[in-house]
Parts: sequence; C-alpha cells; structure tokens
Amino acid sequence: MQVLIWIILSTLFVSLVSLIGIITLSLKHKILEKILMLLVALSAGVLMGAAFLHLLPESLEISEPTPVFISLLLGFVLFFLIEKVLHWRHCHKDHCEIHTFAYMSLFGEAIHNFIDGLIIAASFLVDIKLGLLTTVAILTHEIPQEIGDFAVLVHGGFKKSKALLYNFLTALTAVIGGIAGFILPKYIPGLTTVLLPFAAGGFLYVAASDLIPELRKEKSLKKSMLNFLVFLIGILLIYFIGMLE
Repeated sequence: MQVLIWIILSTLFVSLVSLIGIITLSLKHKILEKILMLLVALSAGVLMGAAFLHLLPESLEISEPTPVFISLLLGFVLFFLIEKVLHWRHCHKDHCEIHTFAYMSLFGEAIHNFIDGLIIAASFLVDIKLGLLTTVAILTHEIPQEIGDFAVLVHGGFKKSKALLYNFLTALTAVIGGIAGFILPKYIPGLTTVLLPFAAGGFLYVAASDLIPELRKEKSLKKSMLNFLVFLIGILLIYFIGMLE
C-alpha cells in the first residue's frame, strides 16, 4: 500500500505541472524562450542520465541482456510512432505546425501521460529511490513540454481558462496509468522488467531525437556552451541523486 501511495502522489505531482502554463502569461517572449531552452537542456541531461545510469543498469540486474535491449528498442520505436501518428511534439515556439489540431494534441498527450504513469509505477515497484529518480526525469521533461502544449491549445482556439483545464485533465491520465501500472503486474508477470528498459528507450528517443536537436539550433557559441553546461548538470544531478541513500 505504501508503494501505491508513492505512485499516486508522484503521478499527481507530475500532473500538476500542467498548470505551469499559466505562469507564461506574465512573461515576455524573449525571457520565456531563454528559460525554455535552459529547461530543455536540463531535461535532455536528466533523461539521458536516468536511462544510462539507473534504468538500464537496474534492468540488467533483474533480467537477461537480450530481453532488456529488445524492450529498450521497442520503447524507442514506440515513442517514434507516437510522435508521428499522434502528432506528439514538444513545441518550444509560439507556433508549431505539427500541432495543427488542438484536439489531436490533447489525445496524444493523454496517451503519453498514461505511459508516463505506467513507467513511474514500474520504477516504484522495483525500488522507491528508482521511482523518485524516474519521477524527477519525467518532471523535468514535462515542464517545457507543458508550457509548449498550453501555447498550442491557446493558438488552436481554446480560451486560456479552458486550455489550462483541458491540459490538466489530460495530465491526470498519468495517475490512471500509475494505478494501472501498480495493478497489472499482479496479472501480467514480468511486466515491470519490460517497462524499465522500455522507459529507457523512450527517454533516449525524446532526448536524442527531440530535445538535443532543439539545442543544436542555437547559433550563439556563448548560449550553446551555457546550454551544454546545463545539459551536463542534468546528468550529474541524476547521478548524485542516485548516490543518496
């Protein structure tokens, strides 16, 4: 029961991040863009660190290498499929052509958040500390994404109040995913051992295919070095959190 409480609290906290979009209303565009790029750099580092330093090593301790890497590959491929079929992208600009339909964005986000809930649950079922690390990784990724999604919904025609509400409701599917991730392993043996490397594959796809390419667009050497430094800080943050007992 204690693990279930951790799962619900963590997924609920991640869901509440969807409300961060309201903060952007008071920020100027240039300031918001600078903050977003630093958050994107931090998120990329945290996701890479979580995948390589914790999820994969933990997976290899509880399973044979072959199924771990197959699940890793499946996670990478499925996140690619979600991006292409459901038009799930992480928009860091005021305009984003791939989010042409706001309702498609909401549908894609609901599925994405449900998967996040499953991943968080699987991590907590292995170890509380691993669950917290996974939650931190997802949280840092959600902040820039939710700001972008809020802007997409407003740009798509929603009133700001409704955009905030709908964004929060889709974020709550993470809680549903967390509860499902706690219950399902009891009926599907080995599900947890599949979900951990699956999560690592998803984290690697998002970091390498989406976030890092955004950072590479920066033309200023000074800003690029700052982004790279924050990227390294993200990796070190996950490393040192993992060292805590």
